[in-house]
Amino acid sequence: MKFLVVALAMISATAARTMTVVNACPFTIWPALFTSAGGRPAQATGWSAGSFTSVTFSVPTNWNGRIWARRNCNFASNPGPNSCLDGGCNGGLLCDPVTGTGVPPATLAEFNLGAGGTDFFDVSLVDGYNLPMRIDNNVGCGIPSCPVDLGPNCPALLKGPFDSTGFPVGCRSACNVDALNGNAGNSPNCCSGSHNTPATCPPSGVTDYSYFKGNCPNSYAYAFDESSGTALFTCNSALNAVYKVTFCP
Repeated sequence: MKFLVVALAMISATAARTMTVVNACPFTIWPALFTSAGGRPAQATGWSAGSFTSVTFSVPTNWNGRIWARRNCNFASNPGPNSCLDGGCNGGLLCDPVTGTGVPPATLAEFNLGAGGTDFFDVSLVDGYNLPMRIDNNVGCGIPSCPVDLGPNCPALLKGPFDSTGFPVGCRSACNVDALNGNAGNSPNCCSGSHNTPATCPPSGVTDYSYFKGNCPNSYAYAFDESSGTALFTCNSALNAVYKVTFCP
């Protein structure tokens, strides 16, 4: 029996993957994670991260989910998705595990680990931008990133929200603006309705695609950006890559 317990513990240990989240920003942020499939990580769904701090935790080998950060939060006076100036979620500090996907605009680190023997991962601007981000690994696979601040030069119609000094802490995607205006149901910016295929939703039809992709070429700039060849990154799952998500790299 003792041997069986030890064996099961060894299997459990090898069945987990390691993830590190780093706040390299000179201010506090509130990272969050959401699990779509594959079991939940050994980490809270939201936490406070002081400047230049990091946390390391395990995720299942087949984890499918996203990691992002929230800015300018006050959970005491305004709990819920509006607790933060951007990136907030249902649930307040701890994002709801079912509905707490985050309020745009938010830069996303997306992972689909172990899918057919491959890890898929990307930095996504599909929901807009709120912080620079990079995903590193320890096995020599590709490095998706958006390492620049897209807020200050964001196109006027997409810029915001703004902090108390008037500084833009986000840059909305054109799809997010369409959603706010109730026009997301049949939108070339959202690749929805009659635009729901790569053929009917080319990047040329997405408002300000060139701003996002030009500044962050190694990111997912719109729903069908895989055709760019620099949006979705892959890694052999057998390598058991350790991934590091860095905000403000």
